[in-house]
Amino acid sequence: MRLHLTEGQRSDHKGAEALVKIMPEAERLIGDRAYASRWFRKTLADRGIAACIPPHRSHKVQNCYDKSLYRQRHKIENLFARLKDWRRIHTRYDRCADIFLAAITFAAIFLFWI
Repeated sequence: MRLHLTEGQRSDHKGAEALVKIMPEAERLIGDRAYASRWFRKTLADRGIAACIPPHRSHKVQNCYDKSLYRQRHKIENLFARLKDWRRIHTRYDRCADIFLAAITFAAIFLFWI
């Protein structure tokens, strides 16, 4: 498993460009509406990955998605919520990406292993 850290002020849509380059092989990708762009869906389809992403309400083309699978996304959101209980991670005190990722790793080990 590889971690990839983008700037905190970068939008999810632009962060998806970096994600596509390092994404491992997968059958499905569950994402929120921020990843609902046409180019991202096409890129996933070209790689053989089924996108489970709800469309924006303002989009003309309303793509289908598996609503029962999308409901499982709360588990990922719960992970981030538990990590953000750590003040150092929530406020991102560390300027260096390596130290910030080390803090996330330490918090994850403490929360989910110990």
